[in-house]
Amino acid sequence: MAHFWQGPFWKNSPFWNALRTGVWLTAARARGYSLILLAVCTLAFAGWVALSDGLVDRNGKPLGTDFSNVYAAGSLTWQGRAADAYEPALQHAAEKAIFGARNVPFYGWHYPPLFFAVAVLVAALPYVWGLVLWQVASFAAYLAMLRAIMPRPETLLIAAAFPAGFVNIGHGHNGFLTAALLGGALHWLDRRPWLAGMLIGLLAYKPQFGVLIPIALLAGQRWQTIGAAAVVVAAIAALSFAMLGSDVWRAFLDSMSFTQTVVLEQGGTGWEKIQSIFSAARSFGVGVPTAYAIQGALALFLAASLAWLWHSEAAFELKAASLALASLLATPYVLDYDLVVMAVAIAFFARHGFSRGFRDYEISLLAAAWLVPLVSRGVAGATGIPLGLMVLLAFYGVVLRCALRDHATANNSRLIAQA
Repeated sequence: MAHFWQGPFWKNSPFWNALRTGVWLTAARARGYSLILLAVCTLAFAGWVALSDGLVDRNGKPLGTDFSNVYAAGSLTWQGRAADAYEPALQHAAEKAIFGARNVPFYGWHYPPLFFAVAVLVAALPYVWGLVLWQVASFAAYLAMLRAIMPRPETLLIAAAFPAGFVNIGHGHNGFLTAALLGGALHWLDRRPWLAGMLIGLLAYKPQFGVLIPIALLAGQRWQTIGAAAVVVAAIAALSFAMLGSDVWRAFLDSMSFTQTVVLEQGGTGWEKIQSIFSAARSFGVGVPTAYAIQGALALFLAASLAWLWHSEAAFELKAASLALASLLATPYVLDYDLVVMAVAIAFFARHGFSRGFRDYEISLLAAAWLVPLVSRGVAGATGIPLGLMVLLAFYGVVLRCALRDHATANNSRLIAQA
């Protein structure tokens, strides 16, 4: 057995060498795999819609599933009842009304009042057109962002076929928007820091993903961006107060206990959907306080490593990739459709690799990160293995390793120059 693991056969195995070097993933294969997955998923979505009964699919769920909570919240706002969206019974009644009083599942409205702006916009249209507008507009922003980060011929195809995008479309969710805002902010951070800050400020609609952003910006001394983000958050919060009143904010704060207890701590959404270390611990039977302690320890490590990395002389691409990954890892409430944000990390890390060269296993890791959203829920549901979380942690570790090497190289160059 020792010979198998340590001998020439293992070290020189063609499969292992291909995995190590990444030579198996040629540009032609990347395009081919993307085209196949894009075609299969497009046909699957077409069949899903064709077999639906009006706006409800064969499983009794609305087309766009979670989008129904956005549309219902917008409809309640048009009726002057925005605060009712935070009351589960009233929100569910509004959702059922959209589908002809059919008993569709409940999809809670957990967003801060800032997001009512989107809800009102899409609810001004019939449900199907609101869903199409929402997905097409956010998808276009996501593609534009990735093309700006990685201006290569294959970028749009690979980005369009990213499996997390299909999960997001199936749920009618906001992963494209979140990725577009964070990726756009990182892309413009050096050239237009005020624009970057404005985009970060708009991310306040998804506050759990912004916990570590201030730490990175402070460590990197990005004062203009911090100021712009603060101004935007204050402005849109004030606007929501003026337009919707204080009752909506009070209702939102009151609803947070339901979100925390039922959706997160009790796993109402499903442990297999949530990709956090908190959820993984809970799925293995760990108690709530211990699970929070584990999540907190990871968040502290991420904060400390981000602060060092963003203050270091590592390449900006590594800083950007680390922040995208850490934003996903730091929150206990991150679902598989939120993994669209991982496209930002993949794009920046790939750009670093194309400019400075890829090290062992990095190309294969990028392929695993690209593919894992397609199977993470199924694997977790069938085996309990949190594959999505494992890939996120491995990816962050590799980015951090590259940053350490970049930092050491910069220090050595400076010492040689001074000698």
